[in-house]
Amino acid sequence: NRSGKDFPTCPWEQLEGSVGAVFSSWMNDRATVYRRKYGIPAEWGTAVNVQAMVFGNTGKKSGSGVGFTRDPASGVKVLYGEFLTDAQGEDVVAGVRTPQPVAKLKRVLPKPFKELVLVQKKLEKHFKDMQDFEFTIEDEKLYMLQTRNGKRTGLAAVRIATEMVKEKLIDWKTAIKRVPAEQLDQVLAPVFDAAAQRAAKKLCKGLPAGPGAASGKICMNAERAVEAARQGPVLLVRQETSPEDLRGMIAAEGILTARGGVSSHAALVARQMGKVCVCGAADLEVDYNAQTVKVAGKTFKEGDYMSINGTTGEVFAGELKTAPSEIIQVLIDKKLDPKKSKDYKFFAQLMEWCEKATKLSVRTNADSPSQVANAIAFGASGIGLCRTEHMFFEGDRIDAMREMILAEDEPTRRAALAKLLPFQRKDFHGIFKTLDGRPATIRLLDPPLHEFLPNDQNSQRDLAKKLGVSMASIKRRVEDLHEFNPMLGHRGCRLGISYSEVTEMQTQAILEAAIQVQKNGIEVNPEIMVPLVGFPRELELQVEVIHQTAKKVFEAKGEKVKYLVGTMIEIPRAALVADEIAETAQFFSFGTNDLTQTTMGMSRDDSGSFLPNYTELDIIDANPFASVDQSGVGQLMEIAVKKGKSSRRTIKLGICGEHGGDPRSVEFCHDIGLNYVSCSPFRVPTARLAAAQAAVG
Repeated sequence: NRSGKDFPTCPWEQLEGSVGAVFSSWMNDRATVYRRKYGIPAEWGTAVNVQAMVFGNTGKKSGSGVGFTRDPASGVKVLYGEFLTDAQGEDVVAGVRTPQPVAKLKRVLPKPFKELVLVQKKLEKHFKDMQDFEFTIEDEKLYMLQTRNGKRTGLAAVRIATEMVKEKLIDWKTAIKRVPAEQLDQVLAPVFDAAAQRAAKKLCKGLPAGPGAASGKICMNAERAVEAARQGPVLLVRQETSPEDLRGMIAAEGILTARGGVSSHAALVARQMGKVCVCGAADLEVDYNAQTVKVAGKTFKEGDYMSINGTTGEVFAGELKTAPSEIIQVLIDKKLDPKKSKDYKFFAQLMEWCEKATKLSVRTNADSPSQVANAIAFGASGIGLCRTEHMFFEGDRIDAMREMILAEDEPTRRAALAKLLPFQRKDFHGIFKTLDGRPATIRLLDPPLHEFLPNDQNSQRDLAKKLGVSMASIKRRVEDLHEFNPMLGHRGCRLGISYSEVTEMQTQAILEAAIQVQKNGIEVNPEIMVPLVGFPRELELQVEVIHQTAKKVFEAKGEKVKYLVGTMIEIPRAALVADEIAETAQFFSFGTNDLTQTTMGMSRDDSGSFLPNYTELDIIDANPFASVDQSGVGQLMEIAVKKGKSSRRTIKLGICGEHGGDPRSVEFCHDIGLNYVSCSPFRVPTARLAAAQAAVG
């Protein structure tokens, strides 16, 4: 054997060796990768079970199997699983032999099958959750080896939770807690376009183990899959997967195996990660040496495209077009009748319960009416962040913006801003109309000006021609605006203080649009947000400009709108003097992307090279740019909340960084007493579920 020692004959030595092997497995590479993926602390360690053996390999009247009390891929209430006669449990999950569906046990060994059906009911009644159990039959006698709550896909989780309420196994608050919030991403994942699938060449069929649609270049080795995934989508194709393939499985869009059943390693891991997976496609001939897959008389080389439908188990040649999930077809595309979609029915029921439970409202980060409409369809309560600079990049607007930046004096700058005003006003008009009375937090210009200017010579030449200025003057302005560390440079409110006319134009556009929409009988609730404030005086100066502009607009239009002025807390100093800032600010919105960067002195874009290693070394337990660093950044947020409320009891508090869609961060925001979280439109359901889970706790 590999250790170079003889296998011990003493049973106690064997037992000691086995226990030691389990304990030491905690630190192997696979375990480390798995822990990092699921945020499990390394210091937990593992446990060891020691139990008597029963033998499923004593002949045709014996066998082993794995079962689920419901289908873990779809959630349908049916005894699901598989077994092998004359085999041990390891043979079932290793995927070396493709097992039989557990339903066929009824014919082969009817007596143990009958007992198994009774056990299925008993387990669900007792644990009140879907169970994943292992069993052995030794000479027709059924032995239950273990049971645990079963891993399931997002679609299955939503269905099982809602149906168990109907069956009176659990109540609706428990149902909310049953669906892991991050799994809602899977529920919204695309499926294959029906027409494209009909036209595609079907190669073979396997077992549907992870629902959804995946197309990609095939790779037959985990390391190569990780490499290839940097260039585009990858399908990991294996005879069967083992824990050594974990890195490749994480990198791949989908997993396809020639052997193994629905409880094989590939299927279990795929369901947990929400990966599309087809197992046991026995017609595939996977040749690792030649790096080819032969099927249906065709030979596919590594790098060729294949597509898999994890809902039906079908495998296709080439790259197939995908279509949105049924929930998106109902809510966003409005092309599917809600009554015709079971998936939507279960999803809508879960969201209805969330609405009943939640205390924290969920807004969206959106810059256009279409994004706002999507978020509202998903149940968003308003806009938590509208980035006005995104509006400057459309069509010819960028030219007026560049003209403003290149201006040598204030009158020329104002002339260029006058060209931008109608564009901004039109954008805000569309957004307010779509919001239909819901609040909108609008952030004034934030990025440094050099981001709007072209860097390459050809673009600079085109711009010079367009604006009728010399190439040299453009070059000079680009050099003037160059910053060594733009993130900490001339941006945010610092721009508004240097060029108050920019703040004036934006305020005018917001309020004029609000008045137009209000005249049409639609309520408007603009909240003007000043970015990057670190000193109370910065906000005071900007608020003065905003109020003066508002006065002019209201006088000119003969009409008023109510509006709030607040700031983003994204610099540690702002959190520490939040009580002074709150004397002027009517709301705080935590810009946790920059607050994390400035607190940690770490760039979000450049820390990817060392952060994974930090997780492995237990320096951090999660990526701080994905989940709020609660003991550092979180402490600053708590200080800002406490100090802000001490100066202004009714201050409105929200978060608009990327963390607003992360379930762990949403729970933290609930705990520290924020009013809302804000995230991208398609993360709204996840945030709503996380907010409800925090409320029912």
